[in-house]
Order: sequence, then structure tokens, then C-alpha cells
Amino acid sequence: EQQAMEEAPPPLQGDSSISLDTAVFIFSLFDTGALLFLLVYYVITLSDLECDYLNAQQCCYRLNIWVIPKIASHLCLSVVFLLTGHYYLFLASIPLAVFLVREYMKVPAGNFGVYDPTEIHRMGQLKNHMRDAVIGLAYYLVFFFIYLYCLLTHLLRSNPMPKPDYTDDTGL
Repeated sequence: EQQAMEEAPPPLQGDSSISLDTAVFIFSLFDTGALLFLLVYYVITLSDLECDYLNAQQCCYRLNIWVIPKIASHLCLSVVFLLTGHYYLFLASIPLAVFLVREYMKVPAGNFGVYDPTEIHRMGQLKNHMRDAVIGLAYYLVFFFIYLYCLLTHLLRSNPMPKPDYTDDTGL
């Protein structure tokens, strides 16, 4: 009994901690996934307004609630990329960050928010908002797969699969 315990191979000793890059890419996947769901919600809500399933006040209220969390989430992701040294990903996130902040800052003082119920049907604003939501959806969808690729390449580089030992191969 004791002899069997001594001959047993030791359990695998591996580094089970997550590296910073792994955590960054996992966070970016969750953040981008949440933003994808949010933009799908935007498209559905705007199309409900377009089809008269919602009135303008309900639609704008529902969308304006999520404007600041959307901006904060994107800016948080940009800052994480900057602080962790992923400068190309940071630079790729800057144009949308500038667009989102600019869109929020140019809201007139008396308006309800980015989505204003009194002006959403004027001068094609509904179509512009729908276009912006679909473009944002495409942006986050592309970057979701870019972050997934970055995560997978990082994991494979940091811990590649061990090559099998063919010395004991019986030649079957």
C-alpha cells in the first residue's frame, strides 16, 4: 500500500493563475458582449418606434437611460487597453469613443437627452439613430471576434499544448 503511494506520479504542477493579458481579453469579451446586447436593444426599440409599437416618449426614455452606461463601458475598455499596453486596440477604440462622447456633448440644453421625443421624427433623426446603432453593432461584432482572436493567440503563446512523447509508440 505504501509502495503504491510512493510510485504514483506526482500531480501535475501547473501555473493556474490567470495572466493580466488573459484577464484583459476576457473582460473585453464580456464588455463587448454586453454592448452588443445593448445595441441590439437599441435597434429593436428604434424599430418599434418606427413601426408605431412605441410612442416617442417611451422610446426615448428607454434609450436615454443607457447612453451614459454605454459611453462609460466603452471608455472603461479603452482605458484598460491603454493601461495594459495594448496600444493598437486602444487606438482602434478611440474613433467610436470620440463619436459617443461628441454625440452626448452636443445635446442642446433643453433637450431630454441624446434621444429627444420632440425631435426624433424631425429631419430623419430616427433613420440617423438607427444607422448609428447598426454601425455600432457592426463595430462591436467585429471587435468581439478580434478580442476573441487576441485571447486565443495569447493563451496558445503563453501555454502551448505539450507535444506528445512518441518514444513509447508501439507502431500500431
